Amino acid sequence: MQRKFILSNDYIFGEALNKVLSEQPQDLINLIKKSGLRGRGGAGFPTGLKLELVSKNDVGAKYVVCNADEGEPGSFKDRELLFNHTEKFIEGMIASGYAVGSSKGFIYLRAEYKWMLKKLLKKIEQLREKNYLGKNILNKNFDFDIEIRCNAGAYICGEESSLIESMEGKRGEPRNRPPFPVEHGYINSPTLVDNVETFANLPYIVKYGDEEFKKYGTEKSPGTKLFSISGDCPKPGIYEFELGCTLSDLLETCDATDVKAVQVGGAAGITVAPKDFNTSICYSELPPEGSIIIFNKSRNMFEVLKNFTDFFKEESCGLCTPCREGVPKIADAVDKILNKESIPDSQIDLLMELADVMKVASKCGLGQTASNPFVYIYKNRGILDE
Repeated sequence: MQRKFILSNDYIFGEALNKVLSEQPQDLINLIKKSGLRGRGGAGFPTGLKLELVSKNDVGAKYVVCNADEGEPGSFKDRELLFNHTEKFIEGMIASGYAVGSSKGFIYLRAEYKWMLKKLLKKIEQLREKNYLGKNILNKNFDFDIEIRCNAGAYICGEESSLIESMEGKRGEPRNRPPFPVEHGYINSPTLVDNVETFANLPYIVKYGDEEFKKYGTEKSPGTKLFSISGDCPKPGIYEFELGCTLSDLLETCDATDVKAVQVGGAAGITVAPKDFNTSICYSELPPEGSIIIFNKSRNMFEVLKNFTDFFKEESCGLCTPCREGVPKIADAVDKILNKESIPDSQIDLLMELADVMKVASKCGLGQTASNPFVYIYKNRGILDE
């Protein structure tokens, strides 16, 4: 099930870009659409369709934004790409700029990753010197340059509309949607927002073709995926697997034993009990966001839950009522459980109803998923706390 695709060593910067710039922009869009590549940030929106939507908006300036605000607890795969595979995602950004008709790109860098800022700036300057960035790239009458913007430390800015608000110098808060960034994004212009791993896939699809890409993964979830594996296991790290692999495949690879539960998709993801370890990780089953946190049988899952709910209390922007009021109520209930206080079933039922309201009424992904740890851990409490 393991296949080195994104992390392979046969990459040569410029091979894909030379090919892309020798063809029409629509050719790249068609290729990515045929490949079935979906956004590797978690939501899984079809990448080719997003490229096409931005390309069709001929209303002036357009922008390409690489979301490098990897703030989900347990996720560190993009850090590896940013630091050790820099040219791969930058080449994907340049190619995307050509496809949609943009001359300006941004890397929105997580605050905690500012330690790599100098290296990224140096790489960008080197590519300018080699005529891969800037004016008239490779003498193909195509202009594209990249600027880096840094987050100030807010988790909410990993959400694309909050990210755009931050880029514009405003408080990081989610926007009402529609309109979506592909229509009205950065400074009200059509904007392509993808994460680091998504851009890093493009050079390989251009080089090897869509059929080679689709040999891996499943019909509806093609390709490979990077997973950040951490927690109670002897071999934590970053692994590349085909989509459609099972959670058991990952646990076996990192030699995890005595596992009580696995948090798939970060704090906002799904808590999986052992009975479901053979479930596939793909866009139709367990979410392939990339964060895998392993807990062995020594862990108190309600202490884990408290950690997650405290995190969401701290990081909620407070803009919409369901999230602002809902997370503290869940946190209060978790504190009572840890203090061995009795909670009536009727109160638990109300909290589950509140979780449903948060899912449908919160303005952004943070509020919509902030109740997930409580829902999954409490529902599985009989298994998880055996």
